[in-house]
Amino acid sequence: MTATTWDETPVAIRTDEAELRSTEIGGDLSVALVRLVKGADMGPALKGLPDDVCPCPHWGYLLKGRLKLRTGAAPEAYEVYEEGQAFYWAPGHVPEALEDCEYVDFSPVQEFDRVISHITAQG
Repeated sequence: MTATTWDETPVAIRTDEAELRSTEIGGDLSVALVRLVKGADMGPALKGLPDDVCPCPHWGYLLKGRLKLRTGAAPEAYEVYEEGQAFYWAPGHVPEALEDCEYVDFSPVQEFDRVISHITAQG
């Protein structure tokens, strides 16, 4: 598959706070279409991964909202991303929605699948 829409992309994670749809887009890349509600913090879902952070890199674009990305152990170690910004998130991050957010990101399939499997196994 080389193109997809929100409705065509399979749901990988759906909670009251987040919806993540993901599919392989070509080669070894997946595309994720993500919606987070204001206040959604992915930290608890990432507990149990190395250093309790997402170990997968992501390249993407924030379509809507503002998002805080914690990038280290100290509370002051974070970056804020806003609607209209393209981004690269290196391994070692935790997203938190400061506003309702929507974004698209591209990630290595195997690495991202491991993160999704970890999150969904926590039920």
